[in-house]
Amino acid sequence: MGATIIPAPHRCFNMRNPLAKALVLFITVSLFGTLLLQQSGDIDVRAAFLKTASTAKDAVSSQRPLGSNHQQSGWGGDSVHTPVEVTGDHQPDHPNDLANVTSNGNMHCDYDMERLREWKKKYKLQDRFEYTRRYVQVSRQPIARKSLTKLDQDFLSDHVKVVDVNKHYQPEACPAPLVVPVSRSPYPSTANASDFMFGVSTTYKRFVDPKTNPTNEWKYWLTDNNGSSNGGKLLLMLMGASDSEMADVREQLTSVGIDVDVYRSSPSDEMAVRYLTLVPTLYNHPLRPQKKWLVTCDDDTFFPSLHALIAQFETYDHTKPKYIGTFSEDSNNVMRHGEQAFGGAGVFLSVPLAALVTENFAQCKSPEKIKEANTGWGPQGDVLLRKCIYEHSPVRLTLLDSLWQLDMLGDPSGFYESGIQPLSLHHYRGGGWHSALPFHYTKVSHLCGEECMMQRFMTADDFVISNGFSVAYYPEGTDDLDFDQLEGTFRSAPDYKGWNLDFKWGPQRAGLAKTGRKLSWDLQEAEIIWEDEEKKDAEGENKRDQSEEGQNGSAKQEKKKGERRKVKEVRQIYVRKHDDWRWKLADGATPMSRFDGVVELVWLPDMTE
Repeated sequence: MGATIIPAPHRCFNMRNPLAKALVLFITVSLFGTLLLQQSGDIDVRAAFLKTASTAKDAVSSQRPLGSNHQQSGWGGDSVHTPVEVTGDHQPDHPNDLANVTSNGNMHCDYDMERLREWKKKYKLQDRFEYTRRYVQVSRQPIARKSLTKLDQDFLSDHVKVVDVNKHYQPEACPAPLVVPVSRSPYPSTANASDFMFGVSTTYKRFVDPKTNPTNEWKYWLTDNNGSSNGGKLLLMLMGASDSEMADVREQLTSVGIDVDVYRSSPSDEMAVRYLTLVPTLYNHPLRPQKKWLVTCDDDTFFPSLHALIAQFETYDHTKPKYIGTFSEDSNNVMRHGEQAFGGAGVFLSVPLAALVTENFAQCKSPEKIKEANTGWGPQGDVLLRKCIYEHSPVRLTLLDSLWQLDMLGDPSGFYESGIQPLSLHHYRGGGWHSALPFHYTKVSHLCGEECMMQRFMTADDFVISNGFSVAYYPEGTDDLDFDQLEGTFRSAPDYKGWNLDFKWGPQRAGLAKTGRKLSWDLQEAEIIWEDEEKKDAEGENKRDQSEEGQNGSAKQEKKKGERRKVKEVRQIYVRKHDDWRWKLADGATPMSRFDGVVELVWLPDMTE
């Protein structure tokens, strides 16, 4: 509970630096050898001196840290990177004592071989792979959020190391943590979403499928993440579900603290009509008089910044008819379907406007209107809702650009590495669209505040942490890269013309795949270590964050009303495969590294708060 850790001053000549050590060795040996040669003409002395001096010279070139000379690092340089293999095939006498080796409070730099073997199996890694653990100390300050913050520290304090999962290693001293300044933004668990009621239409099959089950995502933005609702209400419509299926879904959601009512929709209705039905269902709910905004969205809509969303909607007059949302990022889709709010990003209706839709519901879902809502891809619920509003009122769409439909295919890095703070995300479950893991991305928000998710931190040795998404290395530097522009890593569907994403994102800078200029580790999982669970672990109860394994952690921890559940640390696991199609040299074929790689970031909270 002491003062915030201050980063050590950056020194060009530091005895912890292996280059400096080798240079001192070389000079020392040279001086010693000169004295010997002055006192003896013995050829063996001369040979020994020359051999030792040569060894020291070799050490100078072979112990160069990655950040000190880009062209020699091999990651995008003249040769394939050859990292340093961890030495010491050592079975410790007391392996359980490794966790007790610490250099700075909560910092532990041992090699947890059980975890490394788990990652090897889970992510199909090689037996020998690169592994880097880096601690990151958060410093929450009264500053505005920056898209990109430049740090004066290096990401790498030494060589990247290769570990063999079939061996055991001695623990090492931890380098000083990276210290990152972030704004004092609120934490997700303290949001009050009582002004909102959300409506979603899906199927029981999608709900129980592990690939599409939304429970963890909904838990993030509909609860305090400790088993209680945050005031937001969810109305869930399941097409053709049985009574037992509806009860099962309700039990799963309420067990994690989500305030939900479950309804059955008719499979005989058009999908567009089932979507439109959400509006009168929301309006006619008994809790509607307590709400200001009725929201329709998809089962893969995610709200990562609920405090910012709430603050944004406090700027609108909810007593007037309001229709708020955003277009698709793809101009083709706007031309094809029309300029309505696209539902995956979230469609927000004030209660007076929902009353108007409810009053005209029968007319708005007539066979004629359903036919008019068919844009060539079948009747569209978004179009049906827009037509209902436009044809029965003068209300027109209010655009909110920080909502994101994310109609894109391919590598989503350009978006998630852009440094923006999105109010919503969509289409992140693959199946034709992009794949992303927002539930894991936002775990760090519980430690550093909502605004730090997707915030970027650039180190002095040309690494960029896009918090929660990736750690990227730029071996040729970043001076000629405009980080105010998105990197063009993705495309639209089905017709990509090269410009049809520009009106929302602006022209994108050239992608760096297959150029040898970028090497990236993508986040695959994150784990929150809660302070209360850590205390129980110490007592032998071993209760970790169960949500990582698909268990929803329904056990509520005791805390006072309004008190935030505190976080001890957040562990992020970023993975890179050596044969990833993106990370090749300029010939488009040679891998930038011959090893798979794992970067583990361990985030520490600001202990001054």
